[in-house]
Amino acid sequence: MKFTSKFLILALAAVPAQAGAKSEPALMPAARVNAMAFKFYAAEARKEGNIFFSPYSLHTAFAMVYEGAKGPTAKEIAAVFSFPPALRDGLGALGKDLKEAAKGAEFAQANSLWAQEDYRFLPAYTGLLSRKYDAEARAANFKTASEVSRRAINAWTEEHTKGKIKDLFAEGALTPLTRLVLVNAVYFKGTWLQPFTKAMTGEAEFTKADGQKIKTQMMTFSGTRDLQYGETVSFQVLRLPYGGGGLSMLLALPKDGTKLSDAGKKLTPAALEEMRASLAEQKVKVFLPRFTFSSGFDLNAELAALGMPKAFTDAADFSGMDGTRNLYIQRAVHKAFVEVNEEGTEAAAATGVAMGLKSASFGFALFRADRPFIFFIEEKKTGLLLFMGRMEDPSRN
Repeated sequence: MKFTSKFLILALAAVPAQAGAKSEPALMPAARVNAMAFKFYAAEARKEGNIFFSPYSLHTAFAMVYEGAKGPTAKEIAAVFSFPPALRDGLGALGKDLKEAAKGAEFAQANSLWAQEDYRFLPAYTGLLSRKYDAEARAANFKTASEVSRRAINAWTEEHTKGKIKDLFAEGALTPLTRLVLVNAVYFKGTWLQPFTKAMTGEAEFTKADGQKIKTQMMTFSGTRDLQYGETVSFQVLRLPYGGGGLSMLLALPKDGTKLSDAGKKLTPAALEEMRASLAEQKVKVFLPRFTFSSGFDLNAELAALGMPKAFTDAADFSGMDGTRNLYIQRAVHKAFVEVNEEGTEAAAATGVAMGLKSASFGFALFRADRPFIFFIEEKKTGLLLFMGRMEDPSRN
């Protein structure tokens, strides 16, 4: 007999905020989250269009899945997500650092597990999720009321992302074989430390990756601002801090004559460190498009290709969840939302994993983002990537 378990995670960031303090124990966990971020981005970057996702959300969601994995299945998941044997304490440290970093802004995260009411899960597993992940336990009836359960889970998700992630699980995604849905939600809302001048936002030209020129609403400041700016061989780099002292947006704009598709191939954790090391405070004139868009990902094929195929097949071993080998990941999804405007940034992300019964020369720097660029929302001190994205077309909503 087979069993379906879903795992879902959410993250939302709104008006920008600045970076905050981090503790030493969280350094390694942040590096592990970031390593997965670049693996996932490289896989998605082959596709056209805008990209936005939450590395932290993906990492947290699959950490709960990993807690129930055994044998080769666990080894594959650990390799893809860089999970250490003692996973939880590091995640706990990251959570505390994020909470500290977001002071002065709005930040919250929540976990929940939705278990088939008459299916026996190991108390050690559900208890661990409750103690170490603060997961709220909910009973569900997937066998005879899967759509009712789906709507309840989607409503929980929508509530914990302030309405930004709707219908995480599409109609029919949960079936009578579903036995468990795990959900993590993260929400951040802050304002730019130095907001853009709304009266100066106006129509400007943006050149897409294919060379097509479109009109978009371009934001700017009156005059220049003292900001952290730097350059690498391939990128102009700018940090825009959010209010509160702990979170910031890092923008990586390919230099004139460099295609984002070419520069993006060199994106690695080491390249990110090079960008950060290049930053120094100076006067900068900034032009940044206003944009809003959503991204959605079906993760099964992507994660299997990255190196964890067993979790999605009859070879899966999630006996740490129920004491049997009847479970596998039936479906894994991730959704994300971002809005960048004069006041700040709003972003949300959700990941669902379904386990199924086996069946400068002007005296200032000029940063004009009038062509595709990459952006990160990061915790400044640990370097944790809360969100990562690629803006190719600001006209796409």
